[in-house]
Amino acid sequence: MEQTPILECRNLCISYDTRGGEIPAVIDFNMKVMPGKGVGIVGESGCGKSTVALAIMQYLGSNGYIKSGEIFFHGRDMRTMSEEELRSIRGSKIAMIYQEPMASLNPSMKIGEQLAEVPLYHEDVTKEEAMQRALELLEAVKLPDPPRILDSYPHQISGGQQQRVVIAMALLSKPDLLLLDEPTTALDVTVERGIVELVNEISAEFGTAMVYISHNLGLILETCDRVTVMYSGEAVEDGTVEEVFDDMKHPYTSGLFASIPLPGADKNERPLVPIPGQLPLPHQRPTGCYFGPRCAFFRDGQCNQEKLPMRTVEGNEGHHVRCVRFEEIDWSEGDHTSVAVKSVDSGKVVLSVRNMKKYYEIKSSSILAMIRGDNVKTVKANENINFDAREAETVAIVGESGCGKSTFAKVLMGLEDATDGEVILNGKDLGQIPVQKRSPQTVGHLQMVFQNPFDTLNPSHSVGSQIARVIRKFGVEKDPNKVREKVNDLLDLVKLPRDFAHRRPRQLSGGQKQRIGIARAFAGNPAVVVADEPVSALDVSVQAAVTGLLTEIQNDLRSTLLFISHDLSVVRYLSDRVVVMYLGHIVEQGTTDEVFSPPYHPYTEALLSAVPIADTSVEQKQIILEGDIPSAVNPPPGCPFQTRCPRKIGSICETDVPPVKDMGNGHMVTCHLDTDVFEAMEPVIVMQEGEAAE
Repeated sequence: MEQTPILECRNLCISYDTRGGEIPAVIDFNMKVMPGKGVGIVGESGCGKSTVALAIMQYLGSNGYIKSGEIFFHGRDMRTMSEEELRSIRGSKIAMIYQEPMASLNPSMKIGEQLAEVPLYHEDVTKEEAMQRALELLEAVKLPDPPRILDSYPHQISGGQQQRVVIAMALLSKPDLLLLDEPTTALDVTVERGIVELVNEISAEFGTAMVYISHNLGLILETCDRVTVMYSGEAVEDGTVEEVFDDMKHPYTSGLFASIPLPGADKNERPLVPIPGQLPLPHQRPTGCYFGPRCAFFRDGQCNQEKLPMRTVEGNEGHHVRCVRFEEIDWSEGDHTSVAVKSVDSGKVVLSVRNMKKYYEIKSSSILAMIRGDNVKTVKANENINFDAREAETVAIVGESGCGKSTFAKVLMGLEDATDGEVILNGKDLGQIPVQKRSPQTVGHLQMVFQNPFDTLNPSHSVGSQIARVIRKFGVEKDPNKVREKVNDLLDLVKLPRDFAHRRPRQLSGGQKQRIGIARAFAGNPAVVVADEPVSALDVSVQAAVTGLLTEIQNDLRSTLLFISHDLSVVRYLSDRVVVMYLGHIVEQGTTDEVFSPPYHPYTEALLSAVPIADTSVEQKQIILEGDIPSAVNPPPGCPFQTRCPRKIGSICETDVPPVKDMGNGHMVTCHLDTDVFEAMEPVIVMQEGEAAE
């Protein structure tokens, strides 16, 4: 007998009622999820991925509704279920893990109480039994000291630990269906790797079916059997992961993959190819193919005729595409233009950091701590930081949350003073000079692009006036006409229409806001631009455009770019040099090619193994780091990485600070390992054809 799907969506149409009328959010959506299998839903923000998940949970809000179609759970139409039936299966038979863990955790309740609520509500168990099950599942999600976490409030644990608690909560009742909505977006790659392995293990053990919503195609490759690609509320392609990844048929799917920095991509030789234009708003969708206005293969009279059905790929019954031309497309005839960036040589040293330290003192008001004399503790956020950055060079600073990346950026920007050492910009030591005491010229020479453009633009001023203020403030231009001309030049530089100068931030998309943030950062003719996770919140196509834009502007103005990120795929693509940090220390630095090829510091090796890669031809070594990054208040003695190092060689790692070893060409590794161990290291990422990728 044929197995009954855990979940099946048939011709699902979802709409929202607004003051402007009906907004069709999802149209004609079909999906089937079998027991123990994973289905991925991918696409740009606003394509309807999360709306599908909320419809499955029947959480569409007061103005959302299923207009037509059916959602079957274990063969039963969920629309016929009573509210009481739905409540009984939510959290027990169907569980959902959200992108933001604090959306699921009550800040006023201890974690143990919140976890115990699940079995207490859905099953006939005692409170003691519920707490014991909660404890066992916290151990299963590899949280350190589960009894302490049970007795903690959510704010007392890290973001990665909060997400693991939410996963434990979702898995407590061993659900038949698990919905995961971008569950690892805000996590470090090492934590992400551990959570992916955990979810895969639990799915295999309990036969849990999964719907994985993500814009990370590498993650979909690792977790799912099938994938559905969505665009503007419609599924445009679906099939097995291998079919969609290796034999994609829809131009939008091809565009998504061309936007990803896979191994072999190079910002000068093989640049990324962003998809032009933007996702249409629901009430502005074109006739025929919704992707038509952005498609390089669009044919008038063929692609814009009536509604397009999903069509089956000949000889492959499970692979479907919503495109009238997919059989005849010649992919070499007219794909989108790549972000071509000319290669430039780096110049003189602009920024030099020497033995920089940043310590914080934390004072405890505890009477017991005062009696013991340890009421003042020191947080060593940065310890002996040494590196140089040259003109027109991109230096990436990478590492897990809490490694000291952002602290260094604060010292550089003058928001914090260095405890010791030097931070020299163009011959002037800025380590002890706060931003208030720096000259306008110095402040103009050091600018920043932030992770979240929403928080850095004034909502009540036009974007043009905000860029103009920077131009006047740093003395670039004073004459109003020349200021206006400079604003227009900067908008041209970030490839936005000049009339955007009159718009408010709310009238721009996320990617457009980030471009305004970049224009503003470069408005003062900076010598150094610090980019703190500038593309992590953007869709892959916007990410490709913004990274190309950053490189292009940097090359034109010969500015130095400090790129702070935990996304090693983007770092590999964008940077010239890489600095790897762990617990306040630099553990490895060198050119990008050297750092991404053996020999590695064991921490770099683990980071590379954790990066999800959306390429079926790549084999990747699996290294799972145990435990969490130690506290900077109480760092381990000896090597800072010794508590988690898979290559630990003995007591020397626990007692002695490791030496800095020169691997040649400025490639430095801080480690106790012998030379023969480094020489024997194999690549973490290898192409299946035999060519070492990294």
